[in-house]
Amino acid sequence: RLVLHLLRQSTEDVDSFADAVIRVKHDVKYCKVCHNISDNEVCSICSDPRRDGSVVCVVENIQDVMAIENTQQFHGLYHVLGGIISPMDGIGPHDLEIESLVERVEEGTVKEIILALASTMEGDTTNFYISRKLKDTGVKLSVIARGISVGDELEYTDEVTLGRSILNRTPFES
Repeated sequence: RLVLHLLRQSTEDVDSFADAVIRVKHDVKYCKVCHNISDNEVCSICSDPRRDGSVVCVVENIQDVMAIENTQQFHGLYHVLGGIISPMDGIGPHDLEIESLVERVEEGTVKEIILALASTMEGDTTNFYISRKLKDTGVKLSVIARGISVGDELEYTDEVTLGRSILNRTPFES
């Protein structure tokens, strides 16, 4: 579809688009603190003094940062792992930004780590590995809530999700 769209455009527009893509590749870099994309050494989230630097949300990728930011409910910082542990895909802990997370915690300003990884075997494995690496740091570890989506029928919810929803129920607030 992209190729067909480009073929319908003027040569000048296609050249301009190509130049923009090349500029993105050359100018966009990764934040040295959280590994989010940035046009500076430190991204706009990490450099924002209004953010709570004591709470760091650990995510798999940059798209997860964008998804959480779109909720406008989280006001801390992020740490992008660049993937999750997946032995079947040849991805181990050393392929991810886990050591830099440990270093951030050991600096002493981080009080809570929120693990916001996929509810999959690989995501849970990564959560477990991170929890073991941070065990002796004293940092509070939490995981995002998992449960039934708004509008879902219970009969169509898988047993693991439904079971976790029952076990991790919260008080009803009217």
